Amino acid sequence: MELLSLEKELQGNAYPGRGIVVGKSKDGKHAVTAYFIMGRSENSRNRVFVKDGDGIRTKAFDPAKLEDPSLIIYAPVRVLDKRTIVTNGDQTDTVYDGLKEGKSFEESLRTREFEPDGPNYTPRISALLHNEEEFFFEMSILKSNDGDPSSCNRYTYSYKNPKAGEGRFIHTYMGDGNPLPSFEGEPKKVIIDGDVDVFADKVWASLNTDNKVSLFVRFINLETGAVDTRIYNKNN
Repeated sequence: MELLSLEKELQGNAYPGRGIVVGKSKDGKHAVTAYFIMGRSENSRNRVFVKDGDGIRTKAFDPAKLEDPSLIIYAPVRVLDKRTIVTNGDQTDTVYDGLKEGKSFEESLRTREFEPDGPNYTPRISALLHNEEEFFFEMSILKSNDGDPSSCNRYTYSYKNPKAGEGRFIHTYMGDGNPLPSFEGEPKKVIIDGDVDVFADKVWASLNTDNKVSLFVRFINLETGAVDTRIYNKNN
């Protein structure tokens, strides 16, 4: 699989929707993850990321303008022991509860499907970073079968011992459209470069200026477990 420039992938797509990146820093010392949200409607754009314990959650920037919170207010990032969960919806809680019950990442997500927002039927994308004895990560996408809401396709990917300076990138939409076309194929292999500030700045600058809403980036030291987090919000 071709190793792609994450910045070029973002710059070439005005509306990838919501996206997750997971990988390893170029120096090999950190697990890296990023999650961003974009929006076309006023309701989707009326959001910010805020810290919530070891993770984050979305919050209405202007509560008076909040219309339907069901698919836009959730905790994208939660931490359980040495595992970090990153998703684009309330399935974060589904994975968290499943792991506590001894279920696997894939088993936990079997109870969920794509979002009920026809005609888009937005895919649910999720990732789980393991930093126990060794670092590896899993990614998942739950999507409709070519827009058919009666059929859900489930794909899970596992990446053991990822190479330094490489990551995987999955997002909800192939691009703008009506209805929005769901992501296709395996998560893209992308370059992870720079420290937390350099990497975060590059991602934020590469997202479409009109549509970007918020970005979360975290570097996790693979030896100590110490985290370094950056949050960007268009609404300040």
